[in-house]
Amino acid sequence: MEFSITTPAILFPAISLLLLAYTNRFMALASLIRNLKNQYLESQNPNLIGQISNLRKRIYLIRNMQACGIASFFLCVISMLLLFNDNQLIAKYTFGFSLVLLLISLYLSLREIQISIEALKIDLSDLESSTKFDDKKEDENLASRKVTPDEHAKAEILNNGLG
Repeated sequence: MEFSITTPAILFPAISLLLLAYTNRFMALASLIRNLKNQYLESQNPNLIGQISNLRKRIYLIRNMQACGIASFFLCVISMLLLFNDNQLIAKYTFGFSLVLLLISLYLSLREIQISIEALKIDLSDLESSTKFDDKKEDENLASRKVTPDEHAKAEILNNGLG
């Protein structure tokens, strides 16, 4: 395989976009953490501590994703400089290590997404259980309510497809 100065340059747009995406994730989590902190200070809800702990893991992963991405970018530039100075073998190894760091960064990104999905599943299950509780209360309210003859007639029309 021919290894020229353009080979490491191919990764520049990809790494730049990854770093931008990682920064956006970091900013979104930072905002969420600030909001949860304020909620905790107001309500002292112990469930928020678990969420903040989960976010701490995700922030740690994003920090490492960014570090690996930046190191990968840095080594791509070093590889290009080495190629420019006719150090072909060292440039290949440097570029190879850059690719390994990029793979690590992508793996960490996948892991962060998995943690995020688990947190969302917990939130959804909490929401579903509270919705089911609200639906039960609504059913109980409807069952205890007296139905007027007029409402009964309207229901019959709707059930029989006449309305």
